[in-house]
Amino acid sequence: MKNIFSKHHLADQDIEQFIGLQLRYGVLLSSFIVLVGGIVYLIQSGSMPLPHYQLFIGEKGGLNTGSAIWHGATAMQAKGIIQLGVMVLIATPILRIMFSLIGFILEKDRLYIGITLIVLSVMMFSIFGGLKV
Repeated sequence: MKNIFSKHHLADQDIEQFIGLQLRYGVLLSSFIVLVGGIVYLIQSGSMPLPHYQLFIGEKGGLNTGSAIWHGATAMQAKGIIQLGVMVLIATPILRIMFSLIGFILEKDRLYIGITLIVLSVMMFSIFGGLKV
């Protein structure tokens, strides 16, 4: 990929390749993080007795914010690591849209800049719109 600050501008193909690699590596990274979390989960809770399946006992809350997930993952808690992998997977298409927006801005394509901003706004609203502070 060419340097952004060089005299040569990025070609459409360079931007498409970069976005494709970002999607590929994002999915691979999130899969690896979830795999590590699953292994840690099996190590940490593999010797626990089987639960009583006749009774339903819900999970406690706690991993519903980004900081809680980060602290859980850095403390090597299995559920925190798995949640971090899910967050990376969710962030992958959002980053793809942001990189597409940057590419359209570099190309000065106003129509696609507007469309991409609308799509990004809808995604951000759907993710953060339901949060209660």
